[in-house]
Amino acid sequence: MKNSKYWIIGLAIVIAAALVGRAYTYKYRSQQTIVVTGLGETEFSSDKIVWTATLTAEAETAAAGYAKVEQNKRKVQEYLLSKGIPAEAVIFEFVNAEKQFTTIYQDGKWAGQRFAGYELRQRFTVESKEVEKVEVVSREISSLIAQGVAIEAYAPDYYYTKLDDVKMGLIETASADARLRAEKIASNAGAKLGAVKSARMGVFQITGANSNEEFSAGGSFNTSSRQKKARITMRIEYRVN
Repeated sequence: MKNSKYWIIGLAIVIAAALVGRAYTYKYRSQQTIVVTGLGETEFSSDKIVWTATLTAEAETAAAGYAKVEQNKRKVQEYLLSKGIPAEAVIFEFVNAEKQFTTIYQDGKWAGQRFAGYELRQRFTVESKEVEKVEVVSREISSLIAQGVAIEAYAPDYYYTKLDDVKMGLIETASADARLRAEKIASNAGAKLGAVKSARMGVFQITGANSNEEFSAGGSFNTSSRQKKARITMRIEYRVN
């Protein structure tokens, strides 16, 4: 009986060891994965332009300054229409009037301020999908200065209205690129690529094409370049059989 008892205990130990070994082997195998990062890139041209400029005027009274701004506004409207920009594509904001003062000095010391009149400003924005047309106008608007129009023009901003389509296409491209990389690694290791364990999309980056812009951790969104480049990465973890 004593020997039988020892024999049963020994058998139990062998069985337990075998089970632990199999569990460890299963755990080890189940943790065999390959992690790769795929890249998707594409270039495209903006299909929307937003251009902004500001009309300015100085006068002794607010009423006189407003009259000047209105006169310049009409000249701008006529000019834009002559260039093929429809009135509905142009938005004029309210006229802002600010009092201006000059500093008074006596014996080289500050002695106060004197009212010098008003400065009035009216901002307007042109928003259109006719990118080329508005781009040309933004470069040639300075010709209005010869007509006595005081205007401050800014560089246009460029946008693309189908970014969702671009993003979805890049996700597909980056995922396919990741799989090719993983298959190559698995093949070289004599293994077979299994199912996806996890996938994480990187930050969507839009920069100017052929530029040296740096990527941002929160994502870049270039609006200064008409020609753009979009980029996205996919970090995918595959199981290995």
